[in-house]
Amino acid sequence: MAVRAEEIASILREQIENFDATATSANVGTVIETGDGIARIHGLGECLTSELIEFNVTDDQGRPVRALALNLEEETVGAIIMGDPTLIKEGTEVRTTGLVASVPVGEALLGRVVNGLGDPIDGKGPVAASEHYPMERIAPGVVDRVEVNQPLQTGIKAIDAMIPLGRGQRELIIGDRSIGKSAIAIDAIINQRNSDVICIYVAIGQKESKVAQTVGVLEQFGAMDHTIVVSASASESAALQYLAPYAGAAMSEYFMAHGRDVLIIYDDLTKHAWAYREVSLLLRRPPGREAYPGDVFYLHSRLLERSARVTEEFGGGSVTALPVIETQAGDVSAYIPTNVISITDGQIFLELDLFNQGIRPATNPGISVSRVGGKAQTKAMKKVAGTLRIDLSQYRELQAFAQFGTEDLDPATRRQLNRGARLTELLKQPQFQPLSLGQQVAILYAGVSGYLDDVPVEKVLDFEKAFHEYMAGGNQDLLNRITTSGDLPEEDEEALKQAILDFKGAVAY
Repeated sequence: MAVRAEEIASILREQIENFDATATSANVGTVIETGDGIARIHGLGECLTSELIEFNVTDDQGRPVRALALNLEEETVGAIIMGDPTLIKEGTEVRTTGLVASVPVGEALLGRVVNGLGDPIDGKGPVAASEHYPMERIAPGVVDRVEVNQPLQTGIKAIDAMIPLGRGQRELIIGDRSIGKSAIAIDAIINQRNSDVICIYVAIGQKESKVAQTVGVLEQFGAMDHTIVVSASASESAALQYLAPYAGAAMSEYFMAHGRDVLIIYDDLTKHAWAYREVSLLLRRPPGREAYPGDVFYLHSRLLERSARVTEEFGGGSVTALPVIETQAGDVSAYIPTNVISITDGQIFLELDLFNQGIRPATNPGISVSRVGGKAQTKAMKKVAGTLRIDLSQYRELQAFAQFGTEDLDPATRRQLNRGARLTELLKQPQFQPLSLGQQVAILYAGVSGYLDDVPVEKVLDFEKAFHEYMAGGNQDLLNRITTSGDLPEEDEEALKQAILDFKGAVAY
């Protein structure tokens, strides 16, 4: 075949004309040490803190494995690997991206179970999210916030009556293991199924079987349609457990910016602090008290401060946070519990002794408090449950004296003990059975006004069940009015009194 000089010359001429002489710079480094989800990298001189860096390896889905730069030292960068750490080896090439860690957000996530990076793990295919929000964002400022004065109903009598929650509040659920902390959070999610509140459940360091069980319960009660579950299970690396709550917070901020109300559960922040301690020690940060790093307070404060109710200029939505903390033998003065108590707007304290007595939810009305208080309570509930907390606290004190015998007690004290026992029984509530505002107001009114004083203590829950059925049968309009308006005007109060008297006349106890 003959060589055509003209053709070769034209190709060379075209190559010379299109030659790009501009230099491209890339900040490239090399992994010098890896293990336990942590990589130490040499050579990333221009890396920024909290920047995403990319390894020159891909996972089984063809995506490059990434890491988050946390430690910037003179010679090395310490990063937590956001992916399969077994793919990273000594000598692997790394480059900076100029990006920060972000997660998909939006309506497409509703009803889905995702990991700490926003990737779906429920087998329902990819998430078609149109936007991404950074995991770490500055919390709304003082002038960007609105007063917390709108109620968020949990459907749990003991909480809505004595420890009311408001939209934009941060209320801590604290207590020993296995005494109903997660149960309160899940009941609160189930209670939002007929409201406009979006729910996000962040499971940190839990067994995968427990997370699957929780998702099953939410699906069973029709609550999964308005819920996102973010799971960083116990089998995942400490790095992903550390990132999961921030991913959940970013997802909640999208809805807040679009004028929606969000309830987010962090279950639980004790395991989150453990994960951060593990990450920090692996990154060789100096340990402080109980081996936690010095910035462990900032770990939770920057997370929980992102919960707020914001002005219309910033969307007009709200994020209500229910962080969960596990105590050891009821010690609320330990390091992490005191840190989170100081950040939140109150706490729901669950007591082991009450739980063992069969009082569930085992809320202690003495230590439990809502610092927003009556501002976030409906008029009807405030009217009905105004003295409930004091009555129960006084009853608990009197109980100690009554143990030695009630023969010498005056009639007023006996009456107080009598009513306190019935109110304590009345505040018991089975799991997964949240009540509407109307139902709560109706039965609490009966208890506080003394209509249960002649009902035997062991029959109080039977009375309540039958009373709810009676009200649903003939007085549903009254319950609906109370639920919708949040008020109990005189005519409705008279109608409620009459309904209670009619019920007591028809049913013998």
